[in-house]
Amino acid sequence: LVQLVESGGGAVQAGGSLRLSCVHSGLPSNFNCVAWYRQATGKEREEVASIHIGGRNTYYADSVKGRFTISQDNAKNTVYLQMNSLKPEDTAMYYCAATNWWNFCSHLSSDYNYWGQGTQVTVSS
Repeated sequence: LVQLVESGGGAVQAGGSLRLSCVHSGLPSNFNCVAWYRQATGKEREEVASIHIGGRNTYYADSVKGRFTISQDNAKNTVYLQMNSLKPEDTAMYYCAATNWWNFCSHLSSDYNYWGQGTQVTVSS
């Protein structure tokens, strides 16, 4: 059974920080990409960041560059998203997703086979 479980969301004021965790289990041994996506009410899901497990290459959306950091702890089967300098526009449900891709990670949500249930992040001004 594949499981991706997100945690760490919550309500913070603008300028604050949160660290999201995505604990995965049961993924196929060849999975190599984990991404964080978010979806705000009434908006489309958008990619926030991704990390290639093998090459450790990372990607960030322009809107979060310099504020968010994605990292992994393979011993704990966990991928983190450190979010600093949060803004009200970061308010959304945050999901982690995993897939097996090439030596780079896809930026299309449809290419990700496994998804968590999401964790809510609310940033107040």
